[in-house]
Amino acid sequence: MHGDLVNDSSIIFEKIKYLNMKKITSLVAGLMLLFTGVNYAQNTTTAPAPKAKTDQKAPAAKGTSTTTHMKKDGTPDKRYSENKGSTAKPATTHTKKDGTPDMRYKENKTSTPAKK
Repeated sequence: MHGDLVNDSSIIFEKIKYLNMKKITSLVAGLMLLFTGVNYAQNTTTAPAPKAKTDQKAPAAKGTSTTTHMKKDGTPDKRYSENKGSTAKPATTHTKKDGTPDMRYKENKTSTPAKK
């Protein structure tokens, strides 16, 4: 009879141990899911910083183009001719290392009549 009691009690303890382990693992898994969900919610609900609004100027008179086209970030839009800058290149003088004008370039050549 004593052997049956020991055998029955060990089965009961194994069942209790199994149920406790099952509770612990489900508790740990639930906490991990909870923290993952909270972390995801915090990362996705952050709103971007509000953009500063620019003041709108009154439109200029018709026929004059004094306005400059700007991009959203405030830089001039190079697609428009008034923002591209001067199309005429400044006259530059190409010089050699010793300071004399380099005659390979057109702007350094003097206009001389052609030889016959």
